[in-house]
Amino acid sequence: MRKISKHISYKEATNSNYAKKHDIENKPNDEQLENMRLIAEEVFEPLRKWVGGPIRVNSFFRSKELNSGINGSKTSSHLKGQAIDITSMGLKSNSEMFYYIKDNLEFDQLIWEYGKRNPKWLHVSFNKVKNRKQVLIIKEVGQYKYFNE
Repeated sequence: MRKISKHISYKEATNSNYAKKHDIENKPNDEQLENMRLIAEEVFEPLRKWVGGPIRVNSFFRSKELNSGINGSKTSSHLKGQAIDITSMGLKSNSEMFYYIKDNLEFDQLIWEYGKRNPKWLHVSFNKVKNRKQVLIIKEVGQYKYFNE
């Protein structure tokens, strides 16, 4: 079985129910795969070690056709294999994972996606060149603020 990292399979990283339903190929190229391996090693695996168990991968790589079909941002880091959306599986909350990433890991962008006390999921991106450490909170569709505002 092909692996992106120790705890993320290729199948998990490219899985999309939308892509399956609409017969969309969701296959990364070599550069995108390299980016996926990098964020998995630099963010996902250290986070998983801290959590002490599994973390659900909601969305990782998205082809252009898939991203367009789900109305994703045209500049989404998912298109480059540089972003991953994750959800707690119960050992730590999404909120705890958010603060752990913010305070302990290198990242480009970290987004608290919806929810007041606990985000519904986390979006985190990583860039091999320069990471901005940008932290955002999305309360409603189209409405976000920077974490420190």
